[in-house]
Amino acid sequence: MKRVTGIGGVFFKSTDPKKTNEWYAKHLGIDISPYGANFEWREKDDHERIGSTAWNAFKQETKYFEPSKKDFMINYRVEDLEKLVEELKKEGVTVCDNIESYDYGKFVHIMDNDGNKIQLWEPK
Repeated sequence: MKRVTGIGGVFFKSTDPKKTNEWYAKHLGIDISPYGANFEWREKDDHERIGSTAWNAFKQETKYFEPSKKDFMINYRVEDLEKLVEELKKEGVTVCDNIESYDYGKFVHIMDNDGNKIQLWEPK
């Protein structure tokens, strides 16, 4: 079973997300929306399929990364989230919440051995 197939997103805390977004837009040319940036690319094994990687600055006081104390969170793309979560539980990995489904895929959060909260995403 494939587990992680790529990076789905990079999220980090910022003391001033608006100013940070403006800096990245001005100096690095990143096209920022109210939800951050979205980088599109083609799937390696199917060049007709478009994939994406999200990038977003969160307010410093966000609770979204908890229980992690870190200032960042990585989103990993996976193929079969439900099966992977079953395996991770068997391996003793901390699963923070239940799998949630949205129009753009399924999500769940886990913790790594260093206390980093990780978001797993199975795109539609």
